[in-house]
Amino acid sequence: MIFLQNYQNGGLTPPLSAQYLACTNPATGEVFAQIPNSQAQDVQQAVENAEKAFPLWASTKAEERSKILLKIADLIEENFEKFALAETTDNGKPLALAKRMDIPRAAANLRFFATAILHTQAEAYFTDNQALNYVLHQPLGVVACISPWNLPLYLFTWKIAPALAAGNCVIAKPSEITPYTAYLFSEICIAAGLPAGVLTVLHGLGSEVGEALVKHPKIKAISFTGGTQTGKHIATIAAPLFKKVSLELGGKNATIVFASADFEQAVSMAVKAAFTNQGQICLCGSRILVEKPIYEKFKAAFVAKVKALKVGDPLQDVDLGAVVSAQHFAKVLSYIALAKQEGGKVLCGGEAIQLRGRCENGYFIAPTVIEGLDQYCRTNQEEIFGAVATLQPFETEAQAIDMANATPYGLAASVWTTQLQQAHRVAAKLDSGIIWINCWLLRDLRTPFGGMKQSGVGREGGMEALHFFTETKNVCVSMY
Repeated sequence: MIFLQNYQNGGLTPPLSAQYLACTNPATGEVFAQIPNSQAQDVQQAVENAEKAFPLWASTKAEERSKILLKIADLIEENFEKFALAETTDNGKPLALAKRMDIPRAAANLRFFATAILHTQAEAYFTDNQALNYVLHQPLGVVACISPWNLPLYLFTWKIAPALAAGNCVIAKPSEITPYTAYLFSEICIAAGLPAGVLTVLHGLGSEVGEALVKHPKIKAISFTGGTQTGKHIATIAAPLFKKVSLELGGKNATIVFASADFEQAVSMAVKAAFTNQGQICLCGSRILVEKPIYEKFKAAFVAKVKALKVGDPLQDVDLGAVVSAQHFAKVLSYIALAKQEGGKVLCGGEAIQLRGRCENGYFIAPTVIEGLDQYCRTNQEEIFGAVATLQPFETEAQAIDMANATPYGLAASVWTTQLQQAHRVAAKLDSGIIWINCWLLRDLRTPFGGMKQSGVGREGGMEALHFFTETKNVCVSMY
């Protein structure tokens, strides 16, 4: 049994309550760790430590902050295998996926923002030869970063890297479901020489730690990734306190396949977009819209590829591992049952998978494809966040756009066509913050990331993230 600790004031410490929560390996169903059940008093202590550390960290030269963040990135890479195994143990995702995506991206997040602060420019304006105006971007102070369970270290570092690089002190709360890599990250922050109080990692429940962070008057900004309902709750608390808020919330993303698309590429990537990480990525394309002339051919090829996906022990050579928890396992299965009630036809999957041996008590679900549902049913309107995809035919470009936009969400979409003008037309009319043309999950860290409608507020990534974690100030100097 592993006992994780909070990262508080530069060291690893138990929670003030001395209470712990069980952490389960979703592939085996077994408790493998105990994590701190932190409370409001832990948050208060963290805020006090961060306030003490802030003046020195904010005044530290960008080159020095950069060196420390780059050292942390180096240590992630030096401990690559350890981090990847921890991510798989915690989350249930295939080890190969953690090695290919999660851990490399975590190091890349730190490197990107560590070097970005070395190349920022100050805006300056001459005003009618009367004054010089220039713009300062100054760190906010103490900020909170609350990250989700689906891409634990990937999204944990995506938030804290720009906040730290900009000169803030950060109190971070990883998901209580997947805390292991955040704990390992704490260890390497100590090894890298990050000053005490600059980063605090508090483990615990959202209803305790998260709530206390959002409500605390000394915390200047909240960056949150998670469910839309939790995001709404955060917004109602933060708005009267005039906190800066960045909310990256749910998605119900469309994959639009036109008849002109490169057929094989579109089929292969639609499968990847729907089922990577057991469908537990906010950017997954769970609604697949196919132009009618190729619908039957696409359906046959798509279902064949999905049936060939291997579900199993994430430590082995598999395509899908376990879903993250017993609670989420039940949720995904309940949506499959709902789809059937709504008149959907299950083309493949649709049930839990019982493995043998090490993973006989794990939470595994067969990748599921459903057709025969309209765009307004609950299955096509609500975020399932699992390995469940629906197929729908469309007849015209306008109909495809209407169907893609017919949800409360607007995070991402992918469009498959070889007609350049069509690609630009459709991209301009889709109500989504991210549009991929003939690709999926191809990310440039310089670009803004975020959604429309109930998919969130604000943008992350690149200068958008650095600006979010700073206060913008105009200084006007008279020339006479």
